[in-house]
Amino acid sequence: MGPEHPATAESLNNLAEWHRRTAAYRQAEPLFQRALAIQEKVLGPEHPATANTLNNLAELYRRTGSHPQAELLFQRALAIRENILGLEHLATAESLNGLAELYRVTGAYAQSEQLFQRALMIREKVLRPEHLDIADSLTGLAELYRATGAPAQAEPLLQRALAIRKNTLSGSFR
Repeated sequence: MGPEHPATAESLNNLAEWHRRTAAYRQAEPLFQRALAIQEKVLGPEHPATANTLNNLAELYRRTGSHPQAELLFQRALAIRENILGLEHLATAESLNGLAELYRVTGAYAQSEQLFQRALMIREKVLRPEHLDIADSLTGLAELYRATGAPAQAEPLLQRALAIRKNTLSGSFR
């Protein structure tokens, strides 16, 4: 297919994501960047696949402390997803949740709360009630409340997230 085919970019993104998930960040970054360059050239800067790679690279930057870079990429991915996929798409919720987490760790609490709530609303509307992505949004929102000194708001969210994880994962380890 060649070095600039969309399938090549998808494979690069997938390999980079595997490296990111295994904390091999130095290996992941150039793969994400190469995938993104191909996608922007071949598919265009507003394509959903481009947004996916932007979001994944933003997550890498968030995890490595490159917060300004992460913010720009999350915002770009979110704008593409909202415009192309819609305001209530799961990929949009993924970008909202990532940006909310970034804002939480950088102390932009009001922005973080709004984005976590939007992500949670989408996920609750689209996914089954016991889906792990809902637990992730609940946990992020609870961590925000804990960080802002509102443990009474955090506790029920954490209890619900725990119940989802226990029910969903209980059969996974037998």
